[in-house]
Amino acid sequence: MEKLVITGGNRLEGTVDISGAKNAALPLMCAPLLTDEPMTLTNLPRLADITTLSDLLNHLGVTVTIAGGNGGGLTGRSMTFDASNIADTVAPYDIVRKMRASIIVLGPLVARAGEAIVSLPGGCAIGNRPIDLHLKALEALGADIDLEDGYVRASAPKGLSGGTVRFPFVSVGATENALMAAALAKGTSVIENAAREPEIADLANCLIAMGAKIEGAGTETITIEGVDRLHGTTYAVMPDRIEAGSYAVAALMTRGNLLLQNARMADIQAPMDVLSEAGAIISEEKDGVRVKSNGHLQGFNIVTQPFPAFPTDMQAQFMALATVADGASVITEAIFENRFMHVPELCRLGADITVTGASATIRGVPSLRGAQVMATDLRASMSLALAGLVADGDTVVNRLYHLDRGYERLEEKLRNVGAQIERVSA
Repeated sequence: MEKLVITGGNRLEGTVDISGAKNAALPLMCAPLLTDEPMTLTNLPRLADITTLSDLLNHLGVTVTIAGGNGGGLTGRSMTFDASNIADTVAPYDIVRKMRASIIVLGPLVARAGEAIVSLPGGCAIGNRPIDLHLKALEALGADIDLEDGYVRASAPKGLSGGTVRFPFVSVGATENALMAAALAKGTSVIENAAREPEIADLANCLIAMGAKIEGAGTETITIEGVDRLHGTTYAVMPDRIEAGSYAVAALMTRGNLLLQNARMADIQAPMDVLSEAGAIISEEKDGVRVKSNGHLQGFNIVTQPFPAFPTDMQAQFMALATVADGASVITEAIFENRFMHVPELCRLGADITVTGASATIRGVPSLRGAQVMATDLRASMSLALAGLVADGDTVVNRLYHLDRGYERLEEKLRNVGAQIERVSA
């Protein structure tokens, strides 16, 4: 077991390369299941979740070849996927249990092979995330769905048919599954109340490069004209907007000045608006987005909502920011019902936080103090690292496997801009 040891108090200044987006890379890695031709993805981050999905694709018969790159920014590593021979349509529990996102093999598998048998993903630390919307979407496209012994069996031996998928509420994963399934369905499909996240548009753009006919990705209504087959392509994964937002918070917390290389302002506008309110000076540059402190950190209020509003995946990081801001901040979590588990750990560092229902009131304190803390989920782990950057003394963050699921080379990137941080064996 490894842990991070962070000595707080250093101002961060310099350039941080923003890696390819995990939340975009995972569905893009499933797109090769839709074609019998090789497909190459570039700018892939080196993360535990990427490895887990690669293992699942290998199990299904996909040959995965890794090539070059140092894993950072737009020079990240490349993977070539050859799904010409789908040897198995079963996604077993032993792999799916490691990562809920494994459910996104369901749509492309049933679309291409006529059948998919995928383990139910089980519980989630940050709240209930049922897959019923995924299943209803596939049913709307003509798949027969059965649940048995903890597995979902989706079958369409004669192929999927175009249909209308109406989501009662926004779901990124279900939109991705429906989008990939509809690409090979016979006829026209319409996805209503679709997720509008940039990762959806990234997936759609990749599918279009493979020969799919898609309009409206990035809006709440997506129209897909099914095609008989898709072909291979080479496609670059978009920069990680959550990683960019996290380092933007680090710049402001440490009264620093960071260039977030490769970051795209359009992807992070809502968090940047809050940072500006809190005391950041933000500018777009040729190579990315610059975030620097104006010397004063002010409290703020946020409510998490689907894109283009404030993302739930940035809530924990902004809570860390609020702990050292002047005045009080209020953060309301409207997406997941159990995403305040980082609160007790931040309080161990001296934060003043009161949770009432879905809202947390954070009263800024003059300084935090280092302590032993434990990560409870991916974004919570980053919030603790951010707090450690400004805490007096040493902060020790335990259970790093959460962090390694979503932040590539964190300690290296932070050291390069002035942080005192190291990974050690527990």
